[in-house]
Amino acid sequence: MSRRVASAPAIAAPLGGCAGIQSALAPRGTEAQEIGALFWTVTGVSAAVTILVLVVTAIALRGPDGWCRVLATDRMVVGGGIVLPVVVLSILLVYGLLVMQVGAARSRDAEGLGVTITGKRWWWQVVYEDRDGREIVSANELRLPVGRPVAIRLETDDVIHSFWAPQLGGKLDMIPGRSNTLTLEATEAGVSRAQCAEYCGGAHALMSMYVVALEPDAYEAWLAAEAAPASEPASEPARRGMALFLQNGCGACHAVRGTEADGTIGPDLTHVGGRLSLGAAALPNDADAFARWIADNQHVKPGNLMPPYRNLSRDELAAIAAYLEGLD
Repeated sequence: MSRRVASAPAIAAPLGGCAGIQSALAPRGTEAQEIGALFWTVTGVSAAVTILVLVVTAIALRGPDGWCRVLATDRMVVGGGIVLPVVVLSILLVYGLLVMQVGAARSRDAEGLGVTITGKRWWWQVVYEDRDGREIVSANELRLPVGRPVAIRLETDDVIHSFWAPQLGGKLDMIPGRSNTLTLEATEAGVSRAQCAEYCGGAHALMSMYVVALEPDAYEAWLAAEAAPASEPASEPARRGMALFLQNGCGACHAVRGTEADGTIGPDLTHVGGRLSLGAAALPNDADAFARWIADNQHVKPGNLMPPYRNLSRDELAAIAAYLEGLD
């Protein structure tokens, strides 16, 4: 059984029917829950004030003369037009500041090892740091332990991007020359979806990723496996695919640890078969999708930096796809 299936038992259901997988109204993280509570509080207060204004307006237009005279007094104008807005907005301001302060305290307690996500054209490089100080390079998928605040360092190699995982927290920009930090704490195991929330070029809408929250023990086991080099191809088609992968120069752009492939231009493919998607959530992760991406990736994601390999035969594409699918 592949790690793609075994490490995240809650994956199948959300991916089968994606309703809510990127909804800020279905929080699965502490920060998102606080943002949700603030949203509903502000929405409720706004609705109450709107109803109050409509009622007062209706009374002023159609109500008894006595009520109209009361509404026209200076005391009512000052109370309803100055005092009430100041009181309501002050309460909301204090509440918002308290929520922000709680988030700041959680940031100080965030797990020190952390994760660095770098926005690229148009994909995400994800680098984990383990307890031994080693950097574990992955791409286009973020995995987090449940119940632990994790510091996510956000950087960019080119233009401004913005990382937003609505079910886990708020969005934060990735600005050239800067390193911003976003703290996320998942409250339950499962899969959610993140999106680049700042227009960054032609394929901006196709720059997404899945975020997988795992129980702490499962996360540690996954991280240890992710740090290992790629497994040897288990079948003859996969072995042929590995040879074709190297012969066609794929290793000049992509790294597969444990092989001659050591490129840094494109995503690290050491464990690409264990991820939930290809092309930054543009395609599902299966052999057909690998073959389609290799042969016609510009149609899938126009403007990405990988050239299409239309010179490969169908059998050669199938062999390379078998090799990459087995890298879990």
